Amino acid sequence: MNTTPHTEWLENITYDELSIGQSARLLRTLTLADIQAFAAVSGDTNPAHLNAEYANDTLFHGVIAHGMWGGALISALLGTQFPGPGTIYLEQVLHFTKPVRIGDTLAVMATVVSKDDAKKRVELDCLVTNQKGDRVLHGTARVLAPTQKVRLPKPNLPEIKLFDPEARYKELLARGNDIAAARCAVVHPCDIESLTGAMDAARHGLIVPVLIGPATRIQFLAKEAGLDLTNVEIVSVPHSHAAADKAAELAANGDVEMIMKGSLHTDELIHAVLALPALRTERRMSHVFRFDVPLYPKPLLITDAALNIRPSLSEKRDIIQNAIDFCRVLGVEQPKVAILSAVETVNPAIPSTIDAAALCKMADRGQIKGGLLDGPLAFDNAISAHAAQIKGIASCVAGDADILAVPDLESGNMLAKQLEYLAGGTGSGLVLGARVPIALTSRADGPRARVASALLALLVVHNARRDHPRVEWSV
Repeated sequence: MNTTPHTEWLENITYDELSIGQSARLLRTLTLADIQAFAAVSGDTNPAHLNAEYANDTLFHGVIAHGMWGGALISALLGTQFPGPGTIYLEQVLHFTKPVRIGDTLAVMATVVSKDDAKKRVELDCLVTNQKGDRVLHGTARVLAPTQKVRLPKPNLPEIKLFDPEARYKELLARGNDIAAARCAVVHPCDIESLTGAMDAARHGLIVPVLIGPATRIQFLAKEAGLDLTNVEIVSVPHSHAAADKAAELAANGDVEMIMKGSLHTDELIHAVLALPALRTERRMSHVFRFDVPLYPKPLLITDAALNIRPSLSEKRDIIQNAIDFCRVLGVEQPKVAILSAVETVNPAIPSTIDAAALCKMADRGQIKGGLLDGPLAFDNAISAHAAQIKGIASCVAGDADILAVPDLESGNMLAKQLEYLAGGTGSGLVLGARVPIALTSRADGPRARVASALLALLVVHNARRDHPRVEWSV
């Protein structure tokens, strides 16, 4: 029995095999991904191809393909089929007669019109029509046709994964549309990044900022960054400790609905919050990252990678429950929680695997509610259905996790930074479990991450307003 895997082949047509009038055809339907990929490879980011709002006001009244995308289809036909491998382009004349739009199916036809036996040159008529039969592109090509017969395996090309962080960012911010801005204590915004992030969040209608810190320093930074603080409330305090204490006081008194971290250490802010019983709940406070990752089809939450260093089993229960409740706020009805370890089997020598098994049983007994839990799972099994299948793991969570619950802060922090710096993920973060959400970002984060974190906090605030208008709440 032949067990050789199926192989696709490229076979050319030599000069001697070509005849006048002979032709070949290629079909291709244009997608938005085609336009984006062509723009990324060519560097042609003309808004007529990428910006629907701009394109609607142009002569073509909508997004159209790059003209040379059609030209590239002619090149594909000549280089892979007719004449195929060994063909050398000498000249291409193109006439563009009709725009190509997303969803159009193009038929690319090349026909031999003349041959030069002495130089082995071939002239071909090139015609591209759409599904209506309308001519969108035509011209002539002159090539050196191959003289040696070639049959080669079709090469394996790298897979192109399109990831548009701008589109993902706009989609996330759109979730704040029609939600009233929350009054927000911005704690010690004493560097340009944190101050700009807060003001950007205000500009997007997410927060009404209350800037807490040295007023002179804040005003100096605003002038340096070109930010207008007219009508923005500033509560002047001498240093970061005082700013954290004041923010916690305002939150405890109900004067603000959320807190945003500025340029101070996380432990300063959290210590101030924990010091006020009015801000504490029965839950352990925990941090959750939200990531958009190019190679993962949906947002991914990671917890806890910033607050709890070595959480106990009961603390992990709170951490996971906080993340489940937050994921439900984001619109996931029954979040899938992968409890991570180094392996996918319970091993007494690896304590995190025992915790994972216990947490799953706690969920079975109703001690963790609202989500589907599985663990221990190694990272590959948690995010790859193929990896889980290879290892024989039957799970409704494996390969489709919404939440990754990490064993400890060290592993979570490394995972989060790897997703950002190696996998191209875009992240934002939030502290949950207190009476108010805390938008918590790294000092290295730019204004965009801070705006995204403010949006997450606003969604939590909105959920509290809607579902518990007169009672204290905990996420």
